[in-house]
Amino acid sequence: MRMTRKMMGVVAVVGATALLAAPAASAHTSADPDDGSGHHAGRGWHTKVLTTKVIAPFHLATEDDDLYVADGGTSTVSKIRDNGSLRTVATGPQPGEVAGVAVTEHALAYTTTNYATHATTLTIKRGSKTVVADLSGFESKHNPDAKVHYGLKDPSCAAKVLGPMASYTGQVDSHPYAVTAWRHGSWIVADAGGNDLLKVDRWGKVSLLTVLPTQPLVITKAFADANGVPKCVGQTYKFEAVPTDVEVGPGGMLYVTTLPGGPEDPSAGARGSVYRVNPWNGHATRIATGFAGATSLTIGPDRTIYVAELFAGRVSKVRHGHPQAVVALPGVVSVEYGEDHLYAGTMAPMDAQGNPTGHGSVVRLR
Repeated sequence: MRMTRKMMGVVAVVGATALLAAPAASAHTSADPDDGSGHHAGRGWHTKVLTTKVIAPFHLATEDDDLYVADGGTSTVSKIRDNGSLRTVATGPQPGEVAGVAVTEHALAYTTTNYATHATTLTIKRGSKTVVADLSGFESKHNPDAKVHYGLKDPSCAAKVLGPMASYTGQVDSHPYAVTAWRHGSWIVADAGGNDLLKVDRWGKVSLLTVLPTQPLVITKAFADANGVPKCVGQTYKFEAVPTDVEVGPGGMLYVTTLPGGPEDPSAGARGSVYRVNPWNGHATRIATGFAGATSLTIGPDRTIYVAELFAGRVSKVRHGHPQAVVALPGVVSVEYGEDHLYAGTMAPMDAQGNPTGHGSVVRLR
């Protein structure tokens, strides 16, 4: 049984599966904390707030001088004006969300999830023409990870506590969370529910690119005690992959951030990762790990990979296969490079029910 959650909670930021609980976490801090001025974010970096008229800026996109934001809190795609106001260019379902956005010179694409019907789509707008790709329909028909085994190899140690979640194969679940422009008018979608990357052509036809690898965790005594499965110590639990962003990098290779499934926060260790995926054969190689909530990535002109670490409250870069803190930014959930600037989006604070109690922001980092 898979429990899909709304995206407004901190741990549930991508609506991923919570298969097991986790022991209490220790605090995580950035190497370069904010000095309180609101301007200095880290050594050599300064922030400028572009807007606070957002709630959950899950993804950003740039095209020339234009900056767009997909706000999951308002289920809209907006262009950020120079004065900080927003011009809505697309509206998603209500109740529902818009999570991923990508733009090219001639097109705009964004992902949606309808909370009432559970339908998920990629909408592609080119001038006056609109194409809608049925992502949840593809998932229902094909369920690409149906033969992938998740959970324990020997589930007997946890069967009474976890029930069917002790050992299972991929279930039908779609939650498209990110999109990027690909070749010949097509798009690549990262589906956090389906655990895969999908290709959508210019006519809206959906096909599978790859299923992301399982995320194994060796069960420690502390983890087993916290979950009431003491006999499982030493076993490996294979969690589902939760892709949160996809970008095209050098040579046309795809770069993908993942949350590790299960406890997506770092209470079981900072297990977020970055994968490089060959789009021609679907082969995925993990090139970095150790991120505390890898919810977004972008690639700079010098090929530096920047990652938003939600639970660490910082933007980091990949260095020797691990995160190196660059900018402290509490609540950061998205990051994007464009026009010689690094942009980032931060979540609004939430109450226990997942309702916003303040404003998020989109900032420019220089």
